[in-house]
Order: sequence, then C-alpha cells, then structure tokens
Amino acid sequence: MQTNLADFLRNTPDGDEAESILRKCVHCGFCTATCPTYQLLGDELDGPRGRIYLIKQMVEGQPVTRETQLHLDRCLTCRSCESTCPSGVQYGRLAEIGRRHVDAKVGRPAGERALRWTLAQILPNRALFTPALRLGQQFRTLLPRTLREKVPHRQRSGAWPQASHARRMLMLEGCVQPSMLPNVNKATARVLDALGIETVRPEAAGCCGAIRLHLNYHEDGLADLRHNIDAWWPAIEAGAEAIVINASGCGATVKEYGHLLRHDPAYAGKAQRVSELARDISEVLLDNIDTLKAHVQLRKHGKIAYHPPCTLQHGQQLKGVVERLLSQLGVNVALPADSHICCGSAGTYSVTQPELSHRLRDAKLAAIEALEPELVVSGNVGCICHLQAGTHTPVQHWIELVDRLLAPA
Repeated sequence: MQTNLADFLRNTPDGDEAESILRKCVHCGFCTATCPTYQLLGDELDGPRGRIYLIKQMVEGQPVTRETQLHLDRCLTCRSCESTCPSGVQYGRLAEIGRRHVDAKVGRPAGERALRWTLAQILPNRALFTPALRLGQQFRTLLPRTLREKVPHRQRSGAWPQASHARRMLMLEGCVQPSMLPNVNKATARVLDALGIETVRPEAAGCCGAIRLHLNYHEDGLADLRHNIDAWWPAIEAGAEAIVINASGCGATVKEYGHLLRHDPAYAGKAQRVSELARDISEVLLDNIDTLKAHVQLRKHGKIAYHPPCTLQHGQQLKGVVERLLSQLGVNVALPADSHICCGSAGTYSVTQPELSHRLRDAKLAAIEALEPELVVSGNVGCICHLQAGTHTPVQHWIELVDRLLAPA
C-alpha cells in the first residue's frame, strides 16, 4: 500500500513504523474473515482492512473525525487478523499508532475521558484496586448488574511454596490478578516448585504496562515498563532463567518491551533482554514435560473446555501449546468451534464497549456449552472473569487444573 506521510509524521519513529506496516498490506481482505467486529457488524470500517484505510488517511494528513475514533475504539486488538494475514501485516502495532494520533486530534466526550482516566489510574495500581475490589465483593449483591459482573466472588487460594531451588525464575504477578484470582499465581508457583524451580517475586514489580498503553496513556505505560525492568534487573543479573507469565495479555506486552523501548538509550538493551527472557507458563511446562508427567496423579474426569486467549494464540503466536500440554497430562480437553475468535474481554474493552463485548461473550459461551464440559479453562485473567460472569459452569485458569493433578488424590 503506497503511503505518503504527512509532515507531522515524516522522519518520526511512529511515522517510519506506520509506513513500513502499511506498505505490506495488499488489500486482500483475508483478515475480514477472522475479525470479530466485522463478523458482528458487517461494516468494512469495523474490520482490519477498513481500519487500515482510516489510519492511512490519518498518516497522510487527511482530516480525522469522531467517526474515525469510534471505528478504532471498536477494535479489540485481538490480532486474529495477524494470524490470517498472508503478508505479515503487524496490525496490532499499527492500530496502537493510529489510536494514539487520532486521540491527539479528536476530543472525547467528558464521560469517556473520565472512564478511561479512572481505569488507567486504578487498575494498574494494586494499592487502589485491591481495596476497591474488596469493597465491591462485600456489597456485591447491591451492585448494578453491569458492575456486579466485573466483581468476581472472593476466591480461596492455597499457600506459596517455601522451598529453595538452584533453578530460579522471575514471576510477573500482575496488577489485578493477585486480587481477583489469587490462587493462579500460587498454583503457578506450586507447579514450578514440583519441577524444582523457585519463583522470585520482586515486591517493586507492578503492572506490565498493557492497560495504560491500550488506553493511550502512552508515556505512563512506558513508565510501567521501565519500573518493572528496574525491579527485575537485579534478579536477571543474578542468573534468573526466565520471566514466567501466566496472564497471556501481560505476556504479549512483556515480549514487546524491546520494541516499545527501542529508542530509549537507557533502557533499550535491558528491555530487549527482558523480552528474550519472557515466557508463558505453558512454554516452561512443555520444556519440562517429562518431569511434570512423572508428578501427575492421573484421575478420571469429564470433558474440559479450553478457551485459548487471543493474546496467546495471536499475540504470542503460541497456538496449540496449552491443549497439547494438557493432553499429554491426560486431560480430556476440547476447543469450541470458534476457538480463533475473541471472547470479548480484551483488557478494558468489556468496560469501554460493553454491548459488543457481551455479544461476543454470548457467542463464545454458546460454542463452549455445546461441548457440555464440566469445567472451562483459559489462560488470561480477563477472559476467565469475563466468561465466568456469563455462565454457571466453573471457569478457571488451566494452571489450577495442573496444580490439582499434582496434589495427592
């Protein structure tokens, strides 16, 4: 796609990257077949190809409007289009550039600004989010339905393992997961402990940066990246093997640290090293599958439905890894027919675009329930909580299932 950059973007990092990505697009339209919002709305401008045209117009200096902003807002950034694209168009990166510059040119209504600011301030900050969640859980039955869906029941959690091991890996605990699903990190640590791996959890580490980046608080998001790098660096220098991540949305972002900070002379090298060390927990377990299988207590159970998060299968391009892992552990795992399509959670999307988000969730749950599973598992805190709010079938992180397989019957 031939592009002539406007003066405001010419010879800038965003301009150079946008032009490089746009030139790869050949207008084939294969992406529309796997775009959730295009399938729902049938509007070319609510599919990747149409949004690419809107971004092209913007980078070439043509006027952008509130309508442009709305079409970009409706994108889930699920990156399913990237898995489909034969030309390797990195749509996710282009969408982030487009949103950032459209927001700089088009104002938002006061209510939208307030909502996005609140999300960007509270969600990444455990000191604010945890007490707010606990208050919501205490008065959950009194909350409006839309808000009640965002407040999960308080979860029981086991203990952190206390053993020391020669093998050590950093763990990203995340910002909302320790409060919303506290057993997930502990289950991850227990499974790693069974493999002879100690988890290191620097207290100073926090949000991966995804929330603020996706809400266009770009500099604040980059500050989150630098904060984590500083928190992790002593352990990295001490020889930590990897940075283990069990929330695939966080994993997709941490694996982008090197790219996001490539122009920062103080952090570029460290950020690249962090991205190289970042690994989804499924990758770690597959590398140690023989040891893991030796610890598993085989049990009879019914069908387990697995929803692969977009940030794992499309963002990290780890399609098929979790289901292969679970199958090797003797789990009767099945995927819904629409397993490549987003469930509608998509970070803060379920809050900023609730109508579309709920339509996608309903379709996803219908496909899952057609499998008649006794349990639904996934690999991202947002997906898990979003799906659980719409079904009575238990929804958990798949690492919790593995943790139970390791425990005595």
